Amino acid sequence: MKPRDDFEICIVGGGATGWAAALAAAEAGRTTAIIAPPATFPIGRTAALFAGSIELLEQFGAMPDLVSAAAPLQAMRLIDDTGRLIRAPEVTFYAGEIGLNVFGYNIPNRRLVEALSERARNSRYITIFEDTASELSFQPDCVHITTGRGTLLKSDLVVGADGARSLVRDKTGIAVRRWRYAQSALVTTLSVTQPHHSVSTEFHTDRGPFTLVPMQGNNVSLVWVERPREASLLCEIPEEEFARRAERSAHSLLGAMQVTSPRVSYPLSAGLADRFASGRALLIGEAAHIFPPIGAQGLNLGLRDVEALKTVLSLNRNRLDEGTATEFHRLRQIDVRSRTLAVDLLNRSLLTGLLPVQALRAIALSAAGGFAPFRRFLMQQGLAKTFQGL
Repeated sequence: MKPRDDFEICIVGGGATGWAAALAAAEAGRTTAIIAPPATFPIGRTAALFAGSIELLEQFGAMPDLVSAAAPLQAMRLIDDTGRLIRAPEVTFYAGEIGLNVFGYNIPNRRLVEALSERARNSRYITIFEDTASELSFQPDCVHITTGRGTLLKSDLVVGADGARSLVRDKTGIAVRRWRYAQSALVTTLSVTQPHHSVSTEFHTDRGPFTLVPMQGNNVSLVWVERPREASLLCEIPEEEFARRAERSAHSLLGAMQVTSPRVSYPLSAGLADRFASGRALLIGEAAHIFPPIGAQGLNLGLRDVEALKTVLSLNRNRLDEGTATEFHRLRQIDVRSRTLAVDLLNRSLLTGLLPVQALRAIALSAAGGFAPFRRFLMQQGLAKTFQGL
């Protein structure tokens, strides 16, 4: 079958990362296809985006449409609630300490994807196929992509933004290492009776983090990491009882709570692709790295993948080829692998009963609380405003 359309870049998968990648390619003047079926969004789901991600959204012109729904994150508080013999002191990081007004914003997922996709629809460089990709065939000088409805596209490069079960990654032959934790994450949203003051609060328990992230008004999004059986129970009990348990876990810091969206729990897992590009294929977002909801790194890392794509395209004004993919892989190595290790170690440090590990964690947080240069270093690395800012 002869390809119906010929593109320089084809993005497979929507979501915030996929639509951002399409905009990055269009910004570079590349003819771009995006294959993305209509998205559905669970009620109340949000994404905490840090400064680098916000700057990228500003470059795409998306922030004006998001400000009315976004909640600023001016401070981040860590509280050791493990109840162990060796506990770390409470630590609060303030954006002003590193010259920022805010660390970032907590933004509803639906609004974020709608803002990005609307800009893509208005771009003369982007052609949208509201479909899935069903087959990929790698030719010596291009990639053939077949959609679910049978449309055949031809592209110089393909970008896999198609999630943890990535077709692009599988067809490219890139292996992925996966691992599971003996934990589940429960997510929901809550209204509260005390103001959050734009402070994100993370209680570290011996089962995992209990995190309250500010939303607009007296509302917060909750990520509650627990043992799988307990997480399932928390999803099943009446909302009033759940709200009381959530308030107890938050030590009534934000007063009485009320559930405002459905509770959902899912097993905690992680994964890392062996390579982030091969041949004429690039992997971004969860096609390349799967993160547990700890430290708000997942989508921020995916948007730094997009920034790396922008950099590669700006450096190469000629026809895109295997060399483009090789350079992308090189650029993403340190950032992705170091953050995967850091998040994994942080989570495991909460679960372990080993006193030396607990002591090291307490010492590190004590230094973060009292040693200004180390505090600033941690904040700057946590934000990593660009993929090169490491």
